[in-house]
Amino acid sequence: MNKIVFITGATSGFGAACAQQFAEAGGYDIIINGRRQERLLRIQKDIEEKFPVNVLPLAFDVSKRQDVMNAIHTLPDAWKNISVLVNNAGLALGRDLFEEANLDEWETMIDTNVKGLLYVTKAVLPFMIAKKKGHIINLGSVAAKEVYERGNVYCASKFSVEAISRSMRIDLLRHRIKVTAIHPGAAETEFSLVRFNGDAAKAKAIYDGFKPLTAKDVAEVIYYCTTVPEHVCINDLVLTPLQQADAIYFHKE
Repeated sequence: MNKIVFITGATSGFGAACAQQFAEAGGYDIIINGRRQERLLRIQKDIEEKFPVNVLPLAFDVSKRQDVMNAIHTLPDAWKNISVLVNNAGLALGRDLFEEANLDEWETMIDTNVKGLLYVTKAVLPFMIAKKKGHIINLGSVAAKEVYERGNVYCASKFSVEAISRSMRIDLLRHRIKVTAIHPGAAETEFSLVRFNGDAAKAKAIYDGFKPLTAKDVAEVIYYCTTVPEHVCINDLVLTPLQQADAIYFHKE
């Protein structure tokens, strides 16, 4: 019987790539979450046509607490045996100086990147605790390691993911549940397009002069973390393109 992986933010970017990666590797049925039902259905169809796996689309906004609880608590029994939770849903909005930033954008980042991760994990954990086994993978960022100019609340939200991951790891030791924080550097996905409110030229300029990570690169690393022996846990992992050292320093050609 296949294990089950639950991936949030699976309509694009790292989340969609993770769904493909776990399906291709085999051994997993997949719950995909996102706000865009039509995209979830498209991804479900694509994966099920290519691979011998089952996919359950689950449309809800992770920042809506009651919607999260309702969707997860009412999962069919066959889908409750979740082995891996990938908390991928997240976003950056704006790249403004602190005093010029938009309060609504701040709140959206906190609600999605921090509260959403907490709500989904809280709802899924009882399934893992019941079987004394599970793996939670939280998507952070190199922005969880260093604060940079105009990063303010986005960086704060990812510092929160780092702290939450570390505290989860401690609190869940007695339940034999693994917790891994993955911190990607610059990756070319819809991320920058969202950050710059759909300005494609600005989004593309971020990656000028170097080869960024792809969503597949990150998905492969996430999947790898689930393949180590049961007594091994990768707690914290940072990955960047070759020409990026951290959240600040790049070598662009």
